[in-house]
Amino acid sequence: MAKGEFRRRRAESRRGGRPTGLSLIPWLLLGLGALSHLISGNAPNPWIGGLGLLTFNSLYIAVVIRAFHPRTREAPLTWGLLIALGAVTFGLTIGYGESWLLLFPLLGLAVGAVTRRGPKLRMITIPLVAAVAAVTFMKASWDSFGVVYGTFISILVTATILALDQTVNELRETREELARAAVEKERLRFSRDLHDLLGHTLSVIVVKSEAARRLAPRDLDAALAQITDIESVGRQALTEIREAVTGYREGSLTTELDRARDALSSAGIEPVVRQSGPPLEPQTEALLGWVVRESATNAVRHSGATRCEIEIGSGGGPERVRLTVTDNGTGAGAGAGATGASAIGGTSGSGLKGLHERLAAAGGTFTSGPLPQGGFRVTAELPVEAADPEPADGDHRP
Repeated sequence: MAKGEFRRRRAESRRGGRPTGLSLIPWLLLGLGALSHLISGNAPNPWIGGLGLLTFNSLYIAVVIRAFHPRTREAPLTWGLLIALGAVTFGLTIGYGESWLLLFPLLGLAVGAVTRRGPKLRMITIPLVAAVAAVTFMKASWDSFGVVYGTFISILVTATILALDQTVNELRETREELARAAVEKERLRFSRDLHDLLGHTLSVIVVKSEAARRLAPRDLDAALAQITDIESVGRQALTEIREAVTGYREGSLTTELDRARDALSSAGIEPVVRQSGPPLEPQTEALLGWVVRESATNAVRHSGATRCEIEIGSGGGPERVRLTVTDNGTGAGAGAGATGASAIGGTSGSGLKGLHERLAAAGGTFTSGPLPQGGFRVTAELPVEAADPEPADGDHRP
């Protein structure tokens, strides 16, 4: 179901607890005085008066019903009906006098329902109340103050109540939209984490399984060691998936570097790791750890490389850290990398696209692509504040 249709149905399901055009129809009882004047036989031209009263009621009902639907409230037809209602009201009150003056508050209800708020309310209310005051003073002298006041209050109260109801409904829809956005954001986080976690883990398992298969005929102990590593990787993957589900995973850069070395070595790729600079904040380490994980996974799966260099150091300034992962692959890596690079624009390659989104959210940059001389490079930069180092006697950082 489309979001617009879903939103419309939910709005209609809540309509029972909100004011509707039907809630203003009982106020037509204010016109009983005019009807009594007709029935008593004291009104001149009763057929004209009866037809006018029927026209007034029909126009009033049409206007207030249309005023409670956003699409019809601002339609030219609604404003045309409102103008016609005003003309009929003034015509009947001028022609028949005091008993018909209570039609003015009904006109005020219709005006308030249509205008509600904004400059139109002010532009219409002041001249309308002035015209009502002139007609009622002409027909009922100073006794008409209650009618003028009632017309003014009916416009303001109706407009205020309906404007508040509209505002509350808009706030409710905004809250639902924010809740839906939060759910979608969490769903995106989970799918991105799951992709990055399982992509790396499954690649390591496949590489180690192939190594165990090749080693089994000639070196059973080495094959068993590879199988033991597979079991360890699988257990670690289960732990990481549980952490990803709860949203509490903060990867360690040192751990990810160790895993990258192991995965690259198992795939026959020589790993070279260089790390310099001060200790990093956990959040920065976690983000760089994701880059190391995804880059190493891509190198194992696609590059066909024999050497992969991972370097961490200062970026474009002292307050930035840069991570580069470069391989010398000449096979599928370039193609895969190009796809991943284009994925940053949103076409494909959810792994590299996810890294771009992660770093962009933290104020960093992420680029990837093939090198002119061959191979593939991933570069990530982040703004960073160095973590407070421990005292010298308690510093156990290797």
